Amino acid sequence: MEMESMEEGYLARVLIAEGTENIPVGKPVAVMCDSPEDVAAFANYSADGASAAPPKAAEPARAITERPDYRPIGEQKAAGLPDRKSRAPPPEAVNFVAAAPPAGHMTVRDAINGALAEEMERDDKVFIMGEEVGEYNGAYKITKGLLARFGPQRVYDTPITEAGFTGIGVGAAFMGLKPVVEFMTWNFAMQSIDHVVNSAAKTLYMSAGKVSCPIVFRGPNGAAAGVAAQHSQCFAAWYMSVPGLKVIAPYDAEDARGLLKAAIRDPDPVCILENELLYGQEFPVSAAALDKDFTLPIGKAKIMRPGSDVTLVAFSKMVGTCLKAADMLAEKHGIHAEVINLRSLRPLDRASIAASVAKTGRLVTVEEGWPACGVGAEIVACTVEDAFDYLDAPIERVTGVDVPMPYAEKLEKAALPVAEDIVRVAARACFRAGAQGRAVA
Repeated sequence: MEMESMEEGYLARVLIAEGTENIPVGKPVAVMCDSPEDVAAFANYSADGASAAPPKAAEPARAITERPDYRPIGEQKAAGLPDRKSRAPPPEAVNFVAAAPPAGHMTVRDAINGALAEEMERDDKVFIMGEEVGEYNGAYKITKGLLARFGPQRVYDTPITEAGFTGIGVGAAFMGLKPVVEFMTWNFAMQSIDHVVNSAAKTLYMSAGKVSCPIVFRGPNGAAAGVAAQHSQCFAAWYMSVPGLKVIAPYDAEDARGLLKAAIRDPDPVCILENELLYGQEFPVSAAALDKDFTLPIGKAKIMRPGSDVTLVAFSKMVGTCLKAADMLAEKHGIHAEVINLRSLRPLDRASIAASVAKTGRLVTVEEGWPACGVGAEIVACTVEDAFDYLDAPIERVTGVDVPMPYAEKLEKAALPVAEDIVRVAARACFRAGAQGRAVA
């Protein structure tokens, strides 16, 4: 058996007997705990007979020979036919509990889930489509409960064909609907890039402003853990370079909630580059962020930590790494770093970056992507154009290593920036002793 967990921990007990087949979705297969001291407590644990004999084999699947019913959904419902033959219960049969907790802390996963639910409730033109977004509740459980709440007419499980369902989503947006298309990873969106770039991004211009495309493309971007080269690429610079697209990269729960709501309400195509490793991480959330109409402006960065000596600019997961590096810089070198969370990559908040550089005189850009033609390269160019006279040191870049992502754990760690890399480079920019060395780039 092969299994994967998005959370870190210790495997305390496997609940399914060796050789078991046809394990139903949602059945517990193992117990994980936070510390090794808790493992012994689950030595004899079982969950509803999970360790019992394997279930009976399911009936063999039969070929589907009936012709599909092409009548409009409204006519099918009037005829008493079930919606798309879904196995999900009808919406009215489900007692749905809202995902958003009280003000305090919230995971990024819950922030996205709650924002999706509220926007679907607010506007019946909003619908979700993608692989496993419905009956499986999403590959990362982002869409948990939405099929039960809104039904199969608004939460569509698609075949495994990004080119197919992305094209359908773009066409639906052209006709006035507001699709939210989930990619299981932006690496898989390579199959659909023609629809995203040549159709969604360009049609408003090519139609002289007559045909808009209010669509959201979202999913995890960049490196996760142990998924190698074809699942770990950062596409921020790719989509950031395309006119007609808006590209955002949330860091914490408020970012995810406010930017997603703004993206769904935006009349143009928006790419949301999330991070898989942040989904389960909790962040403080203000009471204002829980308002149903809370949005964040697309195109505006946020200063996460004020400083006077050097500016650290990052997006997505690297914002947290920069905050850690800022603590280390203050403790080790007495350097006060200003940390900017870009939030939006296109449009880029050049004004905030230039204002920070004018204050600190030094700039370090940080990203997981490759150095050539990266997000950092664009920020360097903008800073030279906007704030060159304020620079007291060469601009530095910290990036991922210029190789496809290795699979081996040690090599993967060596290929990505860590806080110590940022500290070394920022200290070098500030001319501090003992800061020699090379950045990851």
